[in-house]
Amino acid sequence: MATFIPRKVFPALNSLPRSYFLGHHKAGLDKMKTMLSHIDLVIECRDYRIPLSSRNPLFEENLAGRERLIVYTKQDLGSGGYQQDRNRERLVQDFQRPSAVLFSDCKDKSSVRKVLEFAREHAAAANSLTGARMMVVGMPNVGKSSLLNALRGVGVHKGKVAHTGAQPGVTRKVGTTVKIIDDGESGEGVYLMDTPGVFIPYVPDTEAMLKLALCGSVKDAIIAPTTLADYLLYHLNLYKPSVYAEYEQPTNDIETLLAALARKTGRLQKGGTPDYEASALWLIQRWRNGHLGRFLLDEVTHATLEAERGANGSAGVSLSQGRKLMKELRKQKSRLKHLNSQ
Repeated sequence: MATFIPRKVFPALNSLPRSYFLGHHKAGLDKMKTMLSHIDLVIECRDYRIPLSSRNPLFEENLAGRERLIVYTKQDLGSGGYQQDRNRERLVQDFQRPSAVLFSDCKDKSSVRKVLEFAREHAAAANSLTGARMMVVGMPNVGKSSLLNALRGVGVHKGKVAHTGAQPGVTRKVGTTVKIIDDGESGEGVYLMDTPGVFIPYVPDTEAMLKLALCGSVKDAIIAPTTLADYLLYHLNLYKPSVYAEYEQPTNDIETLLAALARKTGRLQKGGTPDYEASALWLIQRWRNGHLGRFLLDEVTHATLEAERGANGSAGVSLSQGRKLMKELRKQKSRLKHLNSQ
């Protein structure tokens, strides 16, 4: 049997959408700016699996002037707890200085307590008579509301207050503050405000857009599920092709894998033909839930971190620039479609 050789490069897809910046994203960001004077600490959430791609420079530009804690959420979906994972985390922590960095799994109370302890120490240093106010921000669906619920549950033993979901856009407005830490003597404590996810105005790198979509930062209908599944297959093969061995032998052909998966799971259309889209969505969700390996989509090294700093030293692409770039991209697609129809 021939040795399987995975793809080393994923083909460029220049026709992909490059943005998911919606009206409520801008409205939410504008509201955050108006409330910044009442905020003591900004907690920025990023997805552990895409620590570079889930960074939104808009937060650094629009919410400057406040101390920031960066929390890489969903650690349990990207880390196996190995030494290489710990080394990578230390690298990220060193690179983000002077901002503090924590890595979190909302289902792990010890992990949640580390965030609470940081918040408690920050509030104590501020020594405010009215308690401390903090704001949690991040890209869509990176786990902001889940973190808030976990902090409230562990901190004050209260139930969930923020709605969560598998698709982005569950939180669409800046919410009211909720208490996450009690102060027994004065009755005040630490309060945290939930906010809607804010996407980047324009994503110049198509692979970064695929990573964000695969991790659920854009709705699944924006990019074809079979395209996302193919990108996932590319990464699964680089990581460990055996993770899908119960469905198919190692392959670089996404249709081959999806057809085999459809037959094994009963995702068939009339006549017994494979339902490729349903199978693709099922495969993607299996990975999102941690059932097809725990690994990063971003490569994290000194070189890639420095490259990210250089690419996004400022807010990168402004809102108006993003709109212009998207408009030009739509024009290019229209011209290409016209040429192909001739």
